[in-house]
Order: sequence, then C-alpha cells, then structure tokens
Amino acid sequence: MLLNKNSKFLDTYLRRFKIFFRTKLKFYSSKWITLSIDIFLINISFVFSCLIILEGSLNTYVSSLMYQLSLISLVGLFSFLVVGSYKGVIRHTGTRDGYNVLVAATLLSSILLFLVFTIKYFGIIESIRIEVSVIIIHYLLNVFFMINSRYAFKSFFLFITNNSVNSRNVLIYGAGESGFIVYDALKTDTKNNYKVIGFLDDDITKFDKKIDQVKIFNSQNITSSFIDKHNIKELIVSIQNISPSKLLEISDSFIKTNLEVKIVPPLKSWVDGTVKVNQIKKIKITDLLGRISIKILNPIIKNKVSGKRILITGAAGSIGSEITRQLSEYDYEQLILIDQAESPLYDLQQELIQNNKHHIISLVAGIQDRNKMDEIFEMYRPHKVYHAAAYKHVPLMEYNPYEAIKTNISGTKTLSDISIKYSVESFVMISTDKAVNPTNVMGATKRTAELYISCLSNQNNNTKFTTTRFGNVLGSNGSVIPLFEKQIQKRLPLTVTHKDITRYFMTIEEACNLVLEAGTMGLGGEIYIFDMGKPMKIFDIAKKMIYLSGLNYPEDIDIKISGLRPGEKLYEELMANGENKIRTHHKKIMIAKLKDIDCDDTITNIEELSRENQFMTDYERVSLLKKIVPEYISNNSIHEKLDKISLSI
Repeated sequence: MLLNKNSKFLDTYLRRFKIFFRTKLKFYSSKWITLSIDIFLINISFVFSCLIILEGSLNTYVSSLMYQLSLISLVGLFSFLVVGSYKGVIRHTGTRDGYNVLVAATLLSSILLFLVFTIKYFGIIESIRIEVSVIIIHYLLNVFFMINSRYAFKSFFLFITNNSVNSRNVLIYGAGESGFIVYDALKTDTKNNYKVIGFLDDDITKFDKKIDQVKIFNSQNITSSFIDKHNIKELIVSIQNISPSKLLEISDSFIKTNLEVKIVPPLKSWVDGTVKVNQIKKIKITDLLGRISIKILNPIIKNKVSGKRILITGAAGSIGSEITRQLSEYDYEQLILIDQAESPLYDLQQELIQNNKHHIISLVAGIQDRNKMDEIFEMYRPHKVYHAAAYKHVPLMEYNPYEAIKTNISGTKTLSDISIKYSVESFVMISTDKAVNPTNVMGATKRTAELYISCLSNQNNNTKFTTTRFGNVLGSNGSVIPLFEKQIQKRLPLTVTHKDITRYFMTIEEACNLVLEAGTMGLGGEIYIFDMGKPMKIFDIAKKMIYLSGLNYPEDIDIKISGLRPGEKLYEELMANGENKIRTHHKKIMIAKLKDIDCDDTITNIEELSRENQFMTDYERVSLLKKIVPEYISNNSIHEKLDKISLSI
C-alpha cells in the first residue's frame, strides 16, 4: 500500500515537474541562448586547458587570463556566426549539428593559431599570448563540451516533453539503415514514451551486436516468455522492399503473441529521408496479400494513350475508377466516363477535379441503352474503350439472370458493335476468372461476352479487341476483405462459406496497370490472363484479420461456416478446359490459347439471347446460356435441374 502511494506521489511530482519546464522551455528555447552557452563553454574549456598545461596552477597566468578570455570570446563569436552552429534546433540535434560544431571549433582554433604566430613574430601584445599546446587542448575540449551539451539538452528536452511516464516497449524487425532511422524517430517522439528493447534480424553476422547500446537478437529465438518478461507491446517491421511472403512469414511468427504488428511505409513516403512515428501503421491483411509495387507511369502505355480520347464504362466502380485514375496521369486528350451509378460517378469526378485533372466528361448512362451509346460515340468519337461495366455478384445474379444477360452480354454486344461502327482503335474488356468453367449465371454471362469479343476479332474490321481475365482484387466493392473488416468492427462472427474455399488476390492498382499494358499488346482477339500468385484460403485470411485486429480466435471472434452460396465454387481457375497458356514478354501477363469456336452458331445464339431476353423466362434464359457455354454446369443453384435434364437427354 505504501509502495503504491509513493509511486503515485512520484508520478504526480514528475508530471508537475515536466509541465513546469515545458512552459519555460517554450520561452527560453532561443538560438541566442544557444550561442551564449557556446561562448560560456569555450571560456570554461580554455580555463581547463590552461589548468592541464600548467599542471593545476594558474598563479603565473592570472594577470593575462581575462585578456585571453576576451579574445577567446570574440574569436568564438565570429566563428559561430560564420558557421551558424548555434542555429540548430536542440531537440532535433543530429550528425549534421555535430559536424557544424566541429567546423566552428576548427575555425576558432585556426584563427587563434594565426593570432599566436602573428603576435610571436611581431612581438606585440604579450598579455594575450597563448601557448600552442593550450590551443590544441582547448580545441579538443570545445568539440567535446559543445557536442555533448547539445545531446544532453536534447535528452532533457525529450524527457520533459514526453507526455507519458510509463514506457511502451517495442521491438524493431530489421537492424539495417531503415531500422536505425525508425529507432531514432521513436527515441525522439514526444507524444509517446517508446522504449526499444531490441532489434530483430535474420542476418547471422549481426546477432548479439548493438546499435546505440540496443542489442540485436536472432528473430528465430524470440519466444512468448521473452515478450512477456520485457512487457513488449509492439513489433515494428522496418525492412524496405519487403516481399509479401516475407511479411506473411513474420506476421505468422508473432501474430499469436498478442504483439501489435506494425509496418514502416516505403522510403518514397518519408519526409527529407526521415520517417515520422505517425506514419508507422498497424499491419493490415492487404499488406500480407499485397503484391510487388508497380510503376504506374509506363512508357509503353504513355505512347499508346497520349493525345487520345478514351472512354471507360463502369467508371465509378472499383476497377473502372482505378483505370481512370491511372489513365489521368498520362497526356490524354479526353476521358469520357460512363456509369449508371450517379453518386459514385460524381465522387470520382470531384476527386479528379481536386487533383487538377482536366478534360473529363462524366456521363450517367447504361451501356444497355443502344441509342444513348450511339449518341455518345457519335459526339465524342473515342479512340479507345475500356469496358469495365458489369454485374459481378455471383449470388445476386443467380436469381437475376435477366439483368446479368442484359448488362454483361447485351451491354457488351452493344458497345463492341458501336465501337466497330465508329472505327474505335482498341476495345479492352475486363473479364473474370469466374468465366472459366462457370458454375453460375454471372460467370456464364462473362464467358459469353468473351466468346462474342473473340468472334468479332475474327472478322475483318479496324478495331482491335482484347480481353483481360483475372481474379479477385483487394478492397473492391463487395470483396471479402471489407466485409470481414465490418464484421470485426461490430464484433460479429466472420462468415466464411466453406473451410476449404480458396481465391486468388491481387491489388486493384496492379490489376488495372496490367489491364492497361495488356491493351497495348497483341494484334487483337487474345484473352490475356494475369499471374495471380498462389490462391489463399479465405478461412486463413479470416483468422489473420482477427489476430491483426488485436483479438483472438475463437475466444474474441469466431468464424462461422455458412455454406457455399448459390453458384459459388470452392476454387477459381484462370484457364478453361481446352485452353493452354502462352507466355508473353511480360512475366505477369500470359495469353490463353483458345479452343476452336463455331462463331456462326455462337453469334446467332447470342443475338437471339439479347433480342429475346425480355420475353423469356429464367428457365429459357439459362437454358440458352448453357447452350452457348457448354462447360457451364450450375453448382449449389436452382438452375442445377437444367443440367440434370440435359444429362437425361
């Protein structure tokens, strides 16, 4: 009890002490105070130098000491004013400030030596004659006192301005240059009282060495008991250009230790080569699933889009808006943005305006409206079309085949036909891995759209048609990551449809960059597939997101298996039956070598489906879809009975 009272009293006294000095420091933290202290220090160090040389006795030196100190003060003032060593902000003292002090001290000693030899040569002003040995000792003491005084004041300032009495213990993963800069940032942060317990590294040559008296540990030897013993709260990963796989390995090693895992941003985000503490963020699932960064401004794309009028459908959606953002960085003539969602399109328009992007035309329209599309193409005459508009939610479209066919098939047919009519240079369609061996209406409609585009490419026309096919993108509308984030915020169980379900993931930025690059390749008619990396289990992603939120599975948040949704697969594919993969010059872009298509029958059936869609029943619509796409076999769907009928026939 007495110990607790004493501790509380000490904490209260310490806080009051800090508050008192904080208010005073604001008044007295002046460069002229620093200059005055430096003048005082060089006088003190001169006295010490004389004592050292004269073996502790100043009796024979007292008569001329005041004259010599006056000379020291004047020369010192001149040197400090010339170099500007007093101008550094004490609380941010670094190596540059130490260098300035060294230069100022060197200038001071050089002038003194010049004066000493001048006085000796002309035999004048004997009272200010100084021994050369005294000047040498004086120089060394000046450097020592002035540099250390700055670091002492810096440490005192950091102690006073630190708002927290109790320290927050952290580990830094990475004992390289980046790790040291982060260490320095944490040490000088005044809002939080961070204490770096150690550095972690995988380099065997660094083990058991120290950085500023902080030990470097083997990352493999850090145990839960070590973390508990030192009361460590955070792990900060400070490795530049770290691969997602390495980041995943690190997070998996520490994710169950209740450490808050954070990551340092890339070097390009730093200010003047220094990272700020508020830039260090908690690691997110997107960091673990993220891909290698890409170069947005691509000279090949630049050459193809410069001076062009470019039309983007579905421009307000996840993919369409990112394509728009990336294209807006190039020297285009005009961007024509089409979407039927008014509010998201308005938001995108305002974003582009705020970023000083010009020549943007935003049009609220549906791609199914042939007359409106014809009017837009007639008015703006686009050179290039990026077709991202589509219905994409599998369970919803399973019960709405009319809308899926109307947009994904008829809308694509309308756009591609009009593109030929107005001699559009290139037409790039965004497809999906769900079009491969489809098990749902949405995937079947996208596969049908692929077939129509491929057949148009076989005809002689001036428009180059390209299809791009890839899997899930991180953070897109309706994707699993935002859903899990909302459920975690509400402390609800995370819903996973099946424990073994897997999906491919890539970032929106990378996917759209590859779309733009694929649009510059080939002669037309190709279906480009992207290297999506390894598929991830959704169940594993859910567990990682729980741990990264500082919670435990299943104690804090459980994972509920809800069962496969209508039309949903356990796993997705990028290649259809009968397709082969052909490499391109780009390591992440491949061509799907298609099996032969009977284009006459395919186009006839697609035209019938588009024409009769509004008059058909769902039974008739899906039946015709299955005729166009023979590999379409429904899964966990009300349309499975159609497959049974065809098998019995």
